[in-house]
Amino acid sequence: MAALTTSSLPSRGGPRAEIAPEHRNLVEGRVHISDYDPKWPYLFEREAARVRGALGDRVLLFEHVGSTAVPGMPAKPCVDLLLLVADSADEASYLPDLEAAGYSLVIREPDWYEHRVFKGREVNINLHVFSRGCEEAERMRRFRDRLAADAGARERYAAVKRELSRRTWERIQDYSDSKSEIVLQILAEAEKTRA
Repeated sequence: MAALTTSSLPSRGGPRAEIAPEHRNLVEGRVHISDYDPKWPYLFEREAARVRGALGDRVLLFEHVGSTAVPGMPAKPCVDLLLLVADSADEASYLPDLEAAGYSLVIREPDWYEHRVFKGREVNINLHVFSRGCEEAERMRRFRDRLAADAGARERYAAVKRELSRRTWERIQDYSDSKSEIVLQILAEAEKTRA
């Protein structure tokens, strides 16, 4: 496939492309945390059908990740989706079809696992695209699974998120980075129970 012309998209923590107000995760410097919404799994299923319809067998894995994937977990009202393709750096193999299906590429991170993030036009989502075998994708799945299985981990993580949501942030990435300590603790606990 022919190479795509690359635009100037932000990398980790950089300024983002303009997003409609209803799809912003940071409003006036604050992160809004909602109680669990039972419609989140339905929204995942709807987006899964749309992505699979657009990409067919190029979808190597498509899962609901993040807090909205964990029943009972409070979260930003933004559904995190994990898409694995053969090579996320090969945008020509998937980007045109995702754009035709209504998704917009908003973040390109070639130096961080060749990560891409798309936003949808109807639902507030983060569609994370990684390559097959990416360790970050596996980490996202392990974290989700640990939260789903461990009420104590869910409670601790929810408490940190709520405390951080009371602060004012310049960038949503700063909020995410501030959760790193608790995320690493929970992942370490998950590793101990696997051993």
